Amino acid sequence: MLFFATTINYLDRQVLSLTWKDFIAPEFHWTNNDYGNITALFSIFYALSMLFAGRLVDRLGTKKGFIWAIGIWSFGACLHAFCGIITSGWITGIWQFSFQASKASLKTVGDTGLVVSVSVTLFILSRWVLALGEAGNFPAAIKATAEYFPKKDRAFATSIFNSGATIGALVAPVSIPFIAEAYGWEMAFVSIGLLGFVWMLFWHLMYEKPEKNGNITKEELAYIQQDEKEINGSPDQNAEHARLFSIGDCFQYRQTWAFIMGKLLTDGVWWFFLFWTPAYLSSVYKMEAAAAAFPLFVLYLITLLSILGGWLPTYFVEKKGMNPYEGRMKAMLIFAFFPVLALFAQPLGHFTYWIPVGIIGISGAAHQAWSANIFTTVGDMFPKHAIGTITGIGGLAGGIGATIINKGSGLLFDYTEEKQLVLFGFKGIEAGYFIIFSLCSVAYLLGWGIMKLLVPKYEPIVC
Repeated sequence: MLFFATTINYLDRQVLSLTWKDFIAPEFHWTNNDYGNITALFSIFYALSMLFAGRLVDRLGTKKGFIWAIGIWSFGACLHAFCGIITSGWITGIWQFSFQASKASLKTVGDTGLVVSVSVTLFILSRWVLALGEAGNFPAAIKATAEYFPKKDRAFATSIFNSGATIGALVAPVSIPFIAEAYGWEMAFVSIGLLGFVWMLFWHLMYEKPEKNGNITKEELAYIQQDEKEINGSPDQNAEHARLFSIGDCFQYRQTWAFIMGKLLTDGVWWFFLFWTPAYLSSVYKMEAAAAAFPLFVLYLITLLSILGGWLPTYFVEKKGMNPYEGRMKAMLIFAFFPVLALFAQPLGHFTYWIPVGIIGISGAAHQAWSANIFTTVGDMFPKHAIGTITGIGGLAGGIGATIINKGSGLLFDYTEEKQLVLFGFKGIEAGYFIIFSLCSVAYLLGWGIMKLLVPKYEPIVC
């Protein structure tokens, strides 16, 4: 269920990135900066919503919290489809009530700034609703994982449900452009958005906590709860009425700041690859959406290797005798080196576009493996009743990083394209992509180093 929710989450998120260049931009005259503004604001909305979504999930519980989250984001996904209709109606209304404007001058205004302004505003509002709901996915999923798995297995479990992000990104380019081509871009948003409402029904019928789930045997429950006793000897499992951490309380701990910095420096890399790779293939290699579908499919197929990243810490714990945090940090250091390959995406890309496709796929796999482990550091360090709140705080930090890279990328690409900037032999927008790829390549090593400085050894929070 967590896997399918995450898959739907990323399908909904990808519809815009796969339709704006070929379908929406020609209709509404968007530039790279317009799209950059929409994605950057989505990142801000998502980041701020994560802060409160995690808190809400802790208060409502995993089952109710997830239902609210996916209901809101599915509604927001469908809402995008009405942006074109409302924009056309808005412009028509101005036409009808502008008696002094000539037909030619009104058409000029309607075809440029006015259409851009109205359409961008409406898409921003739709993205806000989408972000508000989507922010609840990871706090609820991480909380459910902590409820159903002992610490040593959580990274592997997380990597399995988190692979839904890759599957969503994998299925999107081989489905969404073809839906948009056949039935219109509006139907692409509606058809994907409706999947969330189907998921809600199954979640309502199927999910209960392990101790309340009649399908869980005593042996399974004992396995799940094998490390439930915290240092003070109080089973966190029974802390239903324990004092929830306030958001202010959370910032007192170095463990919180380690999670914040790890997310801040790395989440934006994944969001950049997710939002800008289709545009990269279009701008640099002149691929239309349909032509780019297979390369994008292969790219995200490579990203599925991330599941191995969830298994690696379990190997370190069981075979090397490390505690969960040590095993996780060692695994994360290994994953941090793979994105360095992004330095070579542009230099080698002139041979064939398959080289940057492969490099982005490997970097994406490394990110998802990193992500599965950094999320589970929260369960390592904090009691269960604080997991949603801490995850939300880290999500806020990750969203800030994503906002910076998405907005910065839009501005940079327009600037380098307009000025035909030359850098290390790359000209125009290719120089812009080289700059961003270079920043992405070192983000994980920097993030790991800061995390290790803040929390050099395993120090769980006891409350």
